[in-house]
Amino acid sequence: MKKIGFLSFGHWSDGAGSQTRSAADALLQSVDLAVAAEELGADGAYFRVHHFARQLASPFPLLSAIGAKTSRIEIGTGVIDMRYENPMYFAEDAGAADLISGGRLQLGISRGSPEQVIEGWRYFGYEPPEGDTDADMARKHTEVLLTVLQGRGFAEPNPRPMFPNPPGLLRIEPHSAGLRDRIWWGSSSNATSVWAAELGMNLQSSTLKNDESGEPLHVQQRKQIEAYRQAWKDAGHQREPRVSVSRSIFALTSDLDRAYFGRNADSGDHIGMIDENTRAVFGRSYAAEPDLLVKQLANDEAIQAADTLLLTVPNQLGVDYNVHVLENILTHVAPELGWR
Repeated sequence: MKKIGFLSFGHWSDGAGSQTRSAADALLQSVDLAVAAEELGADGAYFRVHHFARQLASPFPLLSAIGAKTSRIEIGTGVIDMRYENPMYFAEDAGAADLISGGRLQLGISRGSPEQVIEGWRYFGYEPPEGDTDADMARKHTEVLLTVLQGRGFAEPNPRPMFPNPPGLLRIEPHSAGLRDRIWWGSSSNATSVWAAELGMNLQSSTLKNDESGEPLHVQQRKQIEAYRQAWKDAGHQREPRVSVSRSIFALTSDLDRAYFGRNADSGDHIGMIDENTRAVFGRSYAAEPDLLVKQLANDEAIQAADTLLLTVPNQLGVDYNVHVLENILTHVAPELGWR
């Protein structure tokens, strides 16, 4: 059985294409969609994080709110840019949100994606040490985060504290047991997926990937997943890892669906440059009648290799329409593919 969730990004709207009036509207719409997705039987509600944009930039208040209003659905990110993060504050906020949700957080983190501003992490007070890149800085922040999430004490207690201390060195609080095993690395290359496996993180692979072989995205991702799982096995981790891939998938069951997405029925992968040095392959959108969609998805090698599928949703079309998109997949497509 494959887990199916949604991945939310972009501006929310009133459903007619008009941008929401405020950040509050966007946050509340995100909560509404997560609640509705749980009621439909979806497995996950994930949110992209972007700084300096009218999108989600501070995920933990939102994740906490969703955790308090739901009881079963996994709640995650895809991804938090670790170039911007103090790993100690991150561990505190994540621990609190995870406890509120009853241990349902699935946090995707990464080096981040192209930004709205130039080197935005510098405005947050971070700068790579001499000789390091911003990607190195993100990975070092991640390694610190993974260490403190283990819950071992490391800080020397004050001999005259404001509150009584437990014996020994102190750890980051609040601590949520098990969260360390629910950290995912958003990887766009085979090398960083191997690095993530070695550190015991789950793997997220998005709708784009560094073009490392010229093959279709789904083939390159399948090979990436195989490299990741082999590295995981070689590292000797005791638990089974999880792997997600993201896709834009629309079952055309109404005239409105066909008006919005029917023109994407014959779309294919695209090649582009995400920065001056990195050539990437951007995955196709799937849009077809349910019976044809089932056949197309059965041939997607990465979807078949992953245990979790994240459906990217068109926020600008509003909550009600996105509920319809999710319901179409869960009702007409997932059972035919054996995912339900």
